[in-house]
Amino acid sequence: MNKVILMGRLTRDPDVRYSQGENATAVARYTLAVDRRFRRDGADSQTADFISCVVFGRGAEFAEKYLRQGMKIVATGRIQTGSYTNRDGQKVYTTDVVVEDQEFAESKNASGERQPDQFAHQTQAAPAPAPVAGDGFMNIPDGIDEELPFN
Repeated sequence: MNKVILMGRLTRDPDVRYSQGENATAVARYTLAVDRRFRRDGADSQTADFISCVVFGRGAEFAEKYLRQGMKIVATGRIQTGSYTNRDGQKVYTTDVVVEDQEFAESKNASGERQPDQFAHQTQAAPAPAPVAGDGFMNIPDGIDEELPFN
């Protein structure tokens, strides 16, 4: 079984490109800084691994729209290895996590406290949270113009 679950912070905004052809598909690439559970040799500094991730289609569009540098996310997928020959004729080996699912690992407020100017690019203010109905579900406020970020 090839299953990967990562929780980490984006090292920069996702790089999103679109494939050529009739059915252009979005392809997003980003790197997650994933803290290691244990420190080596009693080192005081936290160590992290930098994991290269790639996501396709609707997941890539989600990454382009909602994910930003410094955000903490959980990504699940599979490891994929490959190789190619670069311009100098040398063979280069690659290892990526092909992301099948990604979600936020902290609230927008917690993320904003770490990087206060992170959401400054947004021109619209977020609507106030809607009151909770008697059945335990939150009411969706009227006037939301954009699509909800889930299926």
